[in-house]
Amino acid sequence: MDFKCIFLFFLISCSGFSQNKTTFQIRTIAFYNVENLFDTLNDSLTRDDDRTPDGKDQWTQKRYLKKIENTSKVIEEIGAETTNTSPDIIGLCEIENLQVLQDLIMHPNLKNKNYGIIHFNSPDERGIDVAFLYKKNAFLPDSFVSHRLLLFNKEGYRDYTRDQLVVSGLLDNDKIHFIVNHWPSRSGGEVRSKPNRLAAAKLNKRIIDSISKIEPNAKIISMGDFNDDPIDESLKLVLQTKGKKKKLEEGSLYNPMEKLFKKGVGTLAYRDKWNLFDQFFMTKTIVAPLNKEYKFWKTGVYNPPYLLTSKGRYKGYPLRTYAGGSYTGGYSDHFPVYLYLIRKVK
Repeated sequence: MDFKCIFLFFLISCSGFSQNKTTFQIRTIAFYNVENLFDTLNDSLTRDDDRTPDGKDQWTQKRYLKKIENTSKVIEEIGAETTNTSPDIIGLCEIENLQVLQDLIMHPNLKNKNYGIIHFNSPDERGIDVAFLYKKNAFLPDSFVSHRLLLFNKEGYRDYTRDQLVVSGLLDNDKIHFIVNHWPSRSGGEVRSKPNRLAAAKLNKRIIDSISKIEPNAKIISMGDFNDDPIDESLKLVLQTKGKKKKLEEGSLYNPMEKLFKKGVGTLAYRDKWNLFDQFFMTKTIVAPLNKEYKFWKTGVYNPPYLLTSKGRYKGYPLRTYAGGSYTGGYSDHFPVYLYLIRKVK
């Protein structure tokens, strides 16, 4: 057991001087769009030319190593204020390949965390994938599969995009299914690109329904950069997400990020408008589990001061690796998000 993840609540009884201790174990689940974590090599099969030493971004080995250092620092610190350690489960997007993931987890900031990697190459035209990291002492994967999202343009040609990664396993002997997403972007405009995200939502729903059909009480957490806000049609109508626990019904999903969004919280900003594209939603079985199993506790956006642009027109925005076409040496154009799962152990 990872004792760094034990959190104590002390419940003092009202009678006499007796004291009852209730001990809870906490696990942190995180998601982070790391903004184009590419190596420096030119892959002839993808559009990664900009992220090479001779490309537009002048993506040198020095800049790559700085990106690895920055990303590992953020991951190391997510949730640590509560648990004193890095996340147990991490979903990532905008990573180029397995090698950058290996470089990431072997950085001194993360090397002693003993992370495992689950990754598939997707057909995305830019060569970016989703990935799943897990602490080997906390999570034991027993199955993983990559689901292809088939999209076609008006001319009938294939529009290649990211897969949806499903990883199932035991989190401290508690069976949980995770889905890592990076839905189609809003390139070309929100309205024009909307059908692609609706298709992604339908695929996500089919995955959830398929798991639930085989395992009626399945615990499922879907996370990712959805390129839609919690109130958009893809989530509210297709996936039937609810922002309040008391409104959960058969087939609906709980989205704790909806409440944050309505308070004005975001993970990325564009033209002075904040969006909360990076989200978690989950089955009712995690909100109200049986016995001493893990349940949802709370969620948040990780945005300490060092992840913010400190001055200028974009003050308060995420401090990016590139801004306006120029290298800034920052972190990402998205803030990471996290949630805590908690269970009673004593």
